[in-house]
Amino acid sequence: MKIFGIGMNYRDHVVEMQTKAPGKASAGSEGYDAPVVFTKCDSALVTRGRPFFIPDYTHECEYEAELVVRICRMGRSISERFAHRYYDAITVGVDFTARDLQRKLRAEGLPWDLSKGFDGSAVVGEFRDFNGNVSLPLDGSTGRYEDHKVAQMLKQGINFRLDINGKTVQSGLSTDMIHSVDHLVSYISRFFTLKTGDLIFTGTPAGVGPVHIDDHLEGWLNGEKVLEFNVK
Repeated sequence: MKIFGIGMNYRDHVVEMQTKAPGKASAGSEGYDAPVVFTKCDSALVTRGRPFFIPDYTHECEYEAELVVRICRMGRSISERFAHRYYDAITVGVDFTARDLQRKLRAEGLPWDLSKGFDGSAVVGEFRDFNGNVSLPLDGSTGRYEDHKVAQMLKQGINFRLDINGKTVQSGLSTDMIHSVDHLVSYISRFFTLKTGDLIFTGTPAGVGPVHIDDHLEGWLNGEKVLEFNVK
């Protein structure tokens, strides 16, 4: 399994992080207009409501709520036109970031891996396919691509939010992404072969902030709670 993350994919978050916003990319574009892609190892994955443990090497661990799509078939160099055939389920996830470590790495011109890909940093909820299936497994497909409704729903607008201790701290809409899911699937597949069960964290909207021990987090997808866990 591979876990891909996308940085700076909502303009309000780009402004929030005081980073220059990348422009909308056309298929095949490079440089600052291209998606910002990073990876997490499989040991970063946390599922089934298990707790998240704040690492002892950061004093500024922040949550980033995101839509997470599940790849359902193998593909490489996928045309954006056909990208919707390669994912079939979606959920809300939290991409945890050791923000103080990330700033240090950026200042030194080093990769983000240690601040974004550490064990337990990718928490995901229960997947939905909008065909009535719930609690979907991480691997396997829910059916033929003609039956996949996630792509259609993404274009119409899937809303999501993150609550901490009963208070909403982040909310977003899929149509506000700078780079669409179809574009992300196509772009990533130029460099990596996508396989069934791979996950793509599609970027976070504004509202990121720190988590603390004993915080209770809940993720909502179109008004349905699909994620719930505690911070230790």
